[in-house]
Amino acid sequence: MLTVKVLCNIAGNVSVLRQLKVPESSISLWVSYQPFVMSLENDKFNKTVKRVFSLGFHPSSSATTFMKALQVIAMTDSAKWAQKMEFYGKYGWTEDDFMVAFRKNPFFMNLTEKNISRKMDFIVNRMALVQPADLACNPTVLTYNLENWIIPRYSVVRVLVLKGLIKRGEFSINTMMVQSKNKFLARFVVQYQEQVPELLSIFEGKMGLAELGLGFEEGGGVK
Repeated sequence: MLTVKVLCNIAGNVSVLRQLKVPESSISLWVSYQPFVMSLENDKFNKTVKRVFSLGFHPSSSATTFMKALQVIAMTDSAKWAQKMEFYGKYGWTEDDFMVAFRKNPFFMNLTEKNISRKMDFIVNRMALVQPADLACNPTVLTYNLENWIIPRYSVVRVLVLKGLIKRGEFSINTMMVQSKNKFLARFVVQYQEQVPELLSIFEGKMGLAELGLGFEEGGGVK
């Protein structure tokens, strides 16, 4: 049961968001699903809002992204922020890269280091497909499942490249990883089904690259 104090905090914070012209739908969503953030002491909430603005977010550009940033900043103290920056720095991200990623998708900060380590190792080291800065521009990729999303798509593209059916400049990490399943299938599977009948099986995980005489060599990215 919400106390009078909590209700007063929520009311004050909602008023602040309304003054910033955050849509009522976004406010209602965060009150319902992020009560911790919305019930912060008004003083702390206002400081958090100012911090979010200082990082380049504004509800007029994207209310959803603004609210995501607000949530992350509210739950991340300076020590944890520095720890996250240091962690991503191990994979070649500069401070600017980190901020680019945060502005693109603040929620990537919520992922655990264990979760991210496996994905960063595969994408940056084993795929050898993109530079760290490229991944920072597409941080949503880090929220995808490694086994069910990232590896199947990379496997398909790797086959096509090694068979000479596509070249590196003809695709990007965005077209590989961010496109919907249907668009990916149309672009990379259906179009080459006749030349490589196994592509759909590879995408669905029913066949491995080893069965085609291919594999995931270290640094074996598409050239």
